[in-house]
Amino acid sequence: MDWYSIVKFLHIVTATIWVGGGFTLMLLGVLADRAGNRENVMFIMRTVAQLGNRLFAPMSMLTLLFGLVMAWFWIGFSNLWIVIALLGFAAAFLTGTVVFKPTADKMLALVEKEGISPAAMDLARRMLAFGKIDYAVMLVVVADMVLKPTLDDVAILGAMVAVLAAGVAMAFGGARRMAPAHA
Repeated sequence: MDWYSIVKFLHIVTATIWVGGGFTLMLLGVLADRAGNRENVMFIMRTVAQLGNRLFAPMSMLTLLFGLVMAWFWIGFSNLWIVIALLGFAAAFLTGTVVFKPTADKMLALVEKEGISPAAMDLARRMLAFGKIDYAVMLVVVADMVLKPTLDDVAILGAMVAVLAAGVAMAFGGARRMAPAHA
């Protein structure tokens, strides 16, 4: 086994924990919100807030670090797919620091003060909406890592743009509610 394989393995493991863990929580939050289960939504959003600095931020930084090491020593930085990956990371990092962290802090403070109020739920839903966009970006980055598009891959690049547009549409298209379950 060579060093490149080890670094690539670590890059994939940290990305899987970061992206997979966050996606699972976002999906659970969306499903709880659609079901009208405010307590579960708030539990999941509290979990997201708690794991943000403890798990997601460190895993995202390690993912970046291992990716940069691979690019620096073996791949280079001039390939389009490397640029797309770095832009995707920057978008996810900004979303985490500019949207998720401050929104989660406000939401937790409101819950502490008022309980699960409509204002706290609005903040939770804001996090879920931006989570849809964030994970559209993540899907593009994962596809980018696998497909490694160039400027000649118009269909792949077009599909990536379509995925981003779908994420934005899902985020701002309004939440669908499922009918409450009857016992």
